[in-house]
Amino acid sequence: MELITNVSEYEKLAKERLPKMVYDYYASGAEDQWTLKENREAFSRILFRPRILIDVSRIDMATNVLGFNISMPIMIAPSAMQKMAHPEGELATARAAASAGTIMTLSSWSTSSVEEVNSVGPGIRFFQLYVYKDRNIVRQLVKRAEMSGFKAIALTVDTPRLGRREADIKNRFTLPPHLVLKNFEALDLGTMDKTNDSGLASYVSSQVDRSLSWKDVKWLQTITSLPILVKGVMTAEDTRLAIEYGASGIIVSNHGARQLDYVPATISCLEEVVREAKGRLPVFLDGGVRRGTDVFKALALGASGVFIGRPVLFSLAVDGEAGVRKVLQMLRDELELTMALSGCTSLGEITRNHVVTDSDRIRRSRL
Repeated sequence: MELITNVSEYEKLAKERLPKMVYDYYASGAEDQWTLKENREAFSRILFRPRILIDVSRIDMATNVLGFNISMPIMIAPSAMQKMAHPEGELATARAAASAGTIMTLSSWSTSSVEEVNSVGPGIRFFQLYVYKDRNIVRQLVKRAEMSGFKAIALTVDTPRLGRREADIKNRFTLPPHLVLKNFEALDLGTMDKTNDSGLASYVSSQVDRSLSWKDVKWLQTITSLPILVKGVMTAEDTRLAIEYGASGIIVSNHGARQLDYVPATISCLEEVVREAKGRLPVFLDGGVRRGTDVFKALALGASGVFIGRPVLFSLAVDGEAGVRKVLQMLRDELELTMALSGCTSLGEITRNHVVTDSDRIRRSRL
């Protein structure tokens, strides 16, 4: 295999190796996929204002997330059905995250159970939650995550219905027959029916609660003592409500551009959310991160850290646990280099003054 020099190179290799249905499921976005492209392109419009002649012989990237010390502000986002990419799936991802000293978020729709992921050994792990119509299922799932040592709940709030993912409709996507949604296997909800469109869309329609509302954030707090991150916030208005209803953190996310097309890139929404949060809770970014420079830009705009999704899936498909380790190491190395070349020796030294955005340029042109 040729030498891989950046995270994006894994996608081309994964496309060659994965069945078309699986690759399309991981790679595609909703409808016209405008937001899918914009999640990446918006980063390219943010430029640096580096500072010079600063001693950068020592650089510290360590940070703290919800009281947990991690090696860097780069964490793993929840991505469903990872055994479609590699036989070890989420177990390989969990080991890679632990070896990198960072956080893995396990999807509700994982092909390894919370207990199996816990069994791979120590590690800081969060659990992503979809709220099912049957709240007893939710109670059981949250309790199992707690018992398995998960440290926080990432509540996905942007999926009352599944976005229209046309690649999945064309492919009549369904979970391969040798796999199940392991967390739901004992409840007889671990498989998907083959349908004339997307099997996942049909599954979501039949199981996920469309009535989910802010009061359910409060309800979750009555069934668990774990901190709750609200994943899918993009506006100041919802930031205010997240704080009002007791969220412990916000993940600015558009679900990897897989839900509502023509929403802005998450990096374009970040500053609005950060301004409204006013430091009352941490704000994280999910979506479009492929370079250490992207991580730096998110931190400069006020994020406490970032989550990566597709780079994990594609590297897992190509080289299993070693691939995920390499992706995390490459992003770490690139962030360290960006910090050095920008004159920052710790994450706390990365400020808004280190970047220029489109809105900055517009403001300056009006002066």
